Formats: sequence, structure tokens, C-alpha cells
Amino acid sequence: LLASLAPGGVLLYETFAQGNETVGKPSRPDFLLRPGELLELCRGLRVVAYEDGFEEEPARFTQRITAVREPSPAEAVPQYWLARRTE
Repeated sequence: LLASLAPGGVLLYETFAQGNETVGKPSRPDFLLRPGELLELCRGLRVVAYEDGFEEEPARFTQRITAVREPSPAEAVPQYWLARRTE
């Protein structure tokens, strides 16, 4: 998923976290993120927002993130020549 994020692209992601097995499904450990796991996976992106905690309605433990893949300096500012270049 992260490899397909284009320069300047935004990732919005929310999933279940450890602790959710105490309030419902999913409850399999393979499907629940460890504390901070989503931050680790997004290393290299600029994190704009991150939450890791419990929500009451409906009861669930979640992690969510908003992150941006920063464009490289060459990609950040397009260059359009205003006059013909002569060498």
C-alpha cells in the first residue's frame, strides 16, 4: 500500500488495535495493531495526524493516521522556462 503512494499523495488509514479483543471483533491478534505499529509502518512519510485509543460508540480500539509522501525537491516545483535557453 505504501509503495503505491505517489509523491505528494495522502494516506488516510484506520484499523483495529490491540485491546479490541476485549470489546468485540476483530479479536484475532493477527488482525490487531500493536501500540505505535502504524507509526512504524509510515516511517519516511510526513505524519499530519495520528490517534491510537478507545472509542465508545461503537466500542472499539483503533489506530488512525493521515500521512503525506513528500515530493522530492525536483518534483515539488515544476520548472517552466519563460524564454528559450541559448547556450
